[in-house]
Amino acid sequence: MAAKNLHKTKTADLDVLDKKYIWHPFTQMKDYCNSSPLIIEQGQGSYLYDIAGNRYLDGVSSLWVTVHGHRKKKIDEAIIRQVKKISHSTLLGLSNIPAIKLAEQLLAITPRNLRKVFYSDNGSTAVEIALKIAFQFWQQKSAASKKKKKFISLTHAYHGDTIGSVSVGGIDLFHQVYKPLLFKTLTAPSPYCYRCPFKQSVAQCGLACLDALEKILKKHNHEIAALVIEPLVQGAAGMIVFPKGYLKACRELCSQYHILMIADEVAVGFGRTGKMFACEHEKVKPDLMALAKGITGGTLPLAATLATEEIYRAFLGEAQDQKTFYHGHTYTGNPVACAAALANLEVFEEENVLKTLQQKIKLLARRLKPFSGLKHVGDIRQCGFMVGIELVQNIRTKKPFALKKKIGHRVILEARRRGVIIRPLGDVIVLMPPLSISAKQLNTLLDVVFESIHIVTEKHNN
Repeated sequence: MAAKNLHKTKTADLDVLDKKYIWHPFTQMKDYCNSSPLIIEQGQGSYLYDIAGNRYLDGVSSLWVTVHGHRKKKIDEAIIRQVKKISHSTLLGLSNIPAIKLAEQLLAITPRNLRKVFYSDNGSTAVEIALKIAFQFWQQKSAASKKKKKFISLTHAYHGDTIGSVSVGGIDLFHQVYKPLLFKTLTAPSPYCYRCPFKQSVAQCGLACLDALEKILKKHNHEIAALVIEPLVQGAAGMIVFPKGYLKACRELCSQYHILMIADEVAVGFGRTGKMFACEHEKVKPDLMALAKGITGGTLPLAATLATEEIYRAFLGEAQDQKTFYHGHTYTGNPVACAAALANLEVFEEENVLKTLQQKIKLLARRLKPFSGLKHVGDIRQCGFMVGIELVQNIRTKKPFALKKKIGHRVILEARRRGVIIRPLGDVIVLMPPLSISAKQLNTLLDVVFESIHIVTEKHNN
């Protein structure tokens, strides 16, 4: 079809064209092409609208990014104003106004030890940059530190899809096939309390997983460059929420053993945990912090990797010293994306988003309690406005459903029939609505998800 005729495409043809031309991410295309795809045409607030005019509550913020809902006027207008000035100029050896202003604003709201901002365009790359900075930092710091080349992360970790971020990932379903491509890392047990790797209950545990981490750090600290961690919640793992004190203890161990701490706040940042950043809950100051997803309020691709002054200074020198950080992207510090991010931060402040959110977090917690009465709900995990509902075949044994049953997928299809869009992580049903969702809409979301889980799991019993 010629490009000039695209505007004449009929609604009925879009299904065919989609299946013919698009390879969708994290999607088994054999199943997709045998189904009727949901094609979104527009959005407003907490709702998405398909090409047939049907309305759906966006229960996962369009993959965890639409902080203030769709078509937020202030952000849209900021984008339009910037486009009328300039849409892009390189940040390689030049700068632009929105990038400068945003860097200042980000450093004003993140942990105070972070003093420099390196821009990129997505969460995977923000983590990749942090890994490269940490590695090069130790190579340039001193002759004695050159052995610090390895990274340590947690089981079940997800830090993105580029080769470096996959190397520090821990989800075999996503990462196993790429093992021959990856660099070797060290792995510590995740504090997955529902499925404790040490077979202990929360009451008796005493954070045995933390002891295991310290043993690794004590033995290998001379060769470890950094610990990479998702503060408070391992998102893609199924919303695994850390026990209180775990994150702070990790920071203390990193300091004790002279290991950099990389905080991957891509999913948990910008209000998702009830505070602007998850590190704030335990007053943790990482050495490097990766930001993305909600940074522009879900409008444009943008990411940032924040670093301390000490790390930054290790890259300063004369041309012949070759200490420069040779990394960058064509769209680094894109002024339109940075303008959107600035407007996003203004909305947080002007509308007292975090303060307003607290009552909705309490409502969410209260409405989640009845879910524990469903026959196949094994665990309910919540941190702020992040929720994971783990479905199991047997509650007593915690036996999971067989993959071929696709229980989680069937639940989201049932919810879709009832006007709600959610996306599972295996058989963990994820809820991460826009922070701007109303109490009424939040109740509707929970009603539909409860009913959908009940119907699908009851059918399984029968």
